[in-house]
This record gives sequence, structure tokens and C-alpha cells, in this order.
Amino acid sequence: MKITHLLACMAMAIVHAACSSGEQEKLPILGEKEYITTVREGVEHIDTVFHTVPQFRFLDQDSSWVTNETFEGKIYLADFFFTRCPTICPIMSKNLLAIARHFEGNERFAILSHTIDPKHDLPPVLKSYADKLGAPPLWHFVNGPKEEVYRLAGQEGYFSFAQEDADAPGGFNHSGAFTLVDEERRVRGVYDGTLTDSIPKVIADIEKLLDKG
Repeated sequence: MKITHLLACMAMAIVHAACSSGEQEKLPILGEKEYITTVREGVEHIDTVFHTVPQFRFLDQDSSWVTNETFEGKIYLADFFFTRCPTICPIMSKNLLAIARHFEGNERFAILSHTIDPKHDLPPVLKSYADKLGAPPLWHFVNGPKEEVYRLAGQEGYFSFAQEDADAPGGFNHSGAFTLVDEERRVRGVYDGTLTDSIPKVIADIEKLLDKG
């Protein structure tokens, strides 16, 4: 198993273990933490700095720029796909559509789907894909430089993975993970987006964050 794939699986396992215990009221904050010591007014303080999603700038299906600032004040769900995917992407898109329709009209929630085949999946292709799917306006399908997208997928970003793979169906290999990001760009959950059974849990966790959980 590739390291990036293993990291995604571990992140999903951590979330499900924490949530299944029934003891944790708030969602965990995933990723490594740093502890920084500062002195304020002569008093020493230890501040915790959490993992956050790095800066990005991509074009969406409407040829509009999408950046971190697009999601300021919002909670969003991120995933990785490609329009010609013959395996898990149609299942993931169907499950994301159910989530998108549940939150349609909520201005504090969005979905961000990154294509891992940017050479083919240009904005008009993404637009056609979104229209055929019936994706509501809160859902952004974005195209960006391959190296940046793949890096963002991994442990520096969403705890998922994506890569070119000549032996994989369609020529690409990627995780089926949905990653939940809060208003401060912190990762709060990673879920198996290929399982329909995951949908109620994802919706419940989003609602918890919307309620400041």
C-alpha cells in the first residue's frame, strides 16, 4: 500500500473511531500540531498551531478563480476525481450530490472537487460534467496544475492521495476520500466517499460544524 494511501486510510480510521465512541462532542482536528511559546505582557504562553490546508488558486467550471478566500467563513467538503474515471468517481459524485442537495441554499457550506486530469478536464469539460450531474451552485469543480493538485491531495493538504498511474483504470489512481474542512482551514474529518452508508455521518458532522461544533 502506498504511503499516501495509507495516510488517507489512517485518517479515516481516526475519524470513525473518535465518532463511534459517542464520547466526543466536538469533531477532532486532524494532522500534526505545533506548539509555539510566546511571551505576552511578561507572561509565557504556549499556543497550539494546527495543520491547515495550504493556499491554492484554481479555475472552476465557470472559468472563475477559486482560492482559499472563496471559502472564507464557510465549511467545505473536498475530493479528487476525473471526468473520464471508469471506477469510483461516479459513485463518489452520486454521494456528493446527495450531500449537496441536502445543504443547497446554505451559504456557509460548499463542495470543492479537484480534477486530477487537468490536461483533459478544462473548465468547459468540467461545466458539462457538472451540468449533467445536476450539481447545485455551491459545488465547485476545479482545474489546476497537476503537481500542485497532487501535493494538495496528500499529507500537506487533505490527507487523501492522487497520482498518475499507467496501470490504473483511466490512467490515474486516487483516493475515494471526502475531506471536511472548517472555517479556519483545519481538517475535521476524512470519510470513505465510495460508501453510501457514509452520507448520514458526513451530513451530521457538517451540521455539527455549522452549529460551531
